[in-house]
Amino acid sequence: MTLVRSLLFSLWLYLSMPLFAVLLSPALLGPHGWAMGVIRAWARFVLFGLRWIVGIRVEVRGLEHRPTGAALVAAKHQSMLDVVAPFTFLDNPCFVMKKELMPLPFFGWFAWKTRMIPVDRAAHAKALKDMVRNTRERLADDRQIVIFPEGTRTRPGQPGDYKPGVAAIYRDVSVPCHLLATNSGQHWPAKGLTGFKPGTVVFEFLPPVEANLKRIEFMKQMESRIETTSTALLLPR
Repeated sequence: MTLVRSLLFSLWLYLSMPLFAVLLSPALLGPHGWAMGVIRAWARFVLFGLRWIVGIRVEVRGLEHRPTGAALVAAKHQSMLDVVAPFTFLDNPCFVMKKELMPLPFFGWFAWKTRMIPVDRAAHAKALKDMVRNTRERLADDRQIVIFPEGTRTRPGQPGDYKPGVAAIYRDVSVPCHLLATNSGQHWPAKGLTGFKPGTVVFEFLPPVEANLKRIEFMKQMESRIETTSTALLLPR
C-alpha cells in the first residue's frame, strides 16, 4: 500500500508542475507578486496531496524565530520538500539554486520571474561574487534568502559537508543568519518516486546566529546547531 501511495503522490507532484505552469502562465507577464502567488498555491497543492495521499503532514516549529522582511536563512537539505514547503511559511523567499535548474519548465520559468539566485558552480570565484551581489539586491527588496550550505541533499543522520559560500554572504551583508533544521528526508526520499513514509515532517527555526562573527566561529555555530537539531528531530529507528 505504501508503494502504491508513493507512486500516486509522485504522479500528483509531477503532473501538478505543468498543470500550474500552463494554466497560470499569464502570471509570468504580471508583477512579482503574481508569480510568487502561483508558486505558493502550487506548494500548498503539493502539501495537500502529501498529507492525504501518503499521510505526511508538515509542522513548523520555532515560529518566534521565523524571519520577516530581509533575512538570510541557512537551511538543512534532505529532500525536495525543503524547496517546496518554505513557500508556505516564509513571506517572500528567494532560493540560492543551481543554474542548471533555470531552463526547466515551470520551475525555471517561475524561478526567473521571481528572481531566485542561480549559481554557476563551475565559475568558482565569479560565481561567489555574483551570488553575494545578487543577495544584496534581493535583501534590498525585503526577501528571505534561503541557502542550503551543504549544496546538495544528505541522508537523515548523515553529517553534511558545509560549503563556505554561506559564510561569504554572511560576512558581506552583515546580518544575523537564521537557521532552519528539518527531518524531511526521513519521510520524503532524496531520490526516486517511491519510499515516501507516513509521519510528520518538522521544519524548525532556531535562534539566529548573531551578525559579524569570525568566519570559523560562524561556520561552527551554524553547522553544529543545524545538525544537532536535525538529528534530534529524527524518530527512533
